[in-house]
Amino acid sequence: MPTYEYRRPDGTTFEIVQKMADDALKVDPETGVPVERVFHPVAIHFKGKGFHNTDYGTKRRNRELEASAKEGADKHDAKTAEKAKAKSESSSGDAPKSDLKPKAKSEEKKPKPPPPSSKD
Repeated sequence: MPTYEYRRPDGTTFEIVQKMADDALKVDPETGVPVERVFHPVAIHFKGKGFHNTDYGTKRRNRELEASAKEGADKHDAKTAEKAKAKSESSSGDAPKSDLKPKAKSEEKKPKPPPPSSKD
């Protein structure tokens, strides 16, 4: 059976063991003064993905995220520019396009078999 805490009007508290199905006390059984049930917050500990202490933003964390995002964007822009430069150099080069890509096996020419000889 759970233990419930009650508060008297003067601020003092007392505990009493009651069934969950029992109604809350209206008066103190010892003194007869009106009482009210005291509720305490329950301790909740969230576990699992999404409930980590770094999931809640702070000013410092936001600054770090902005800096890393900007740094990442700069790296991405540099990489994209590098690829574009390499592409333009390869397309303006002296090598013909046929040399750039290897031929597929189906495109390779196979010698034709000789026609069947016909005897008259």
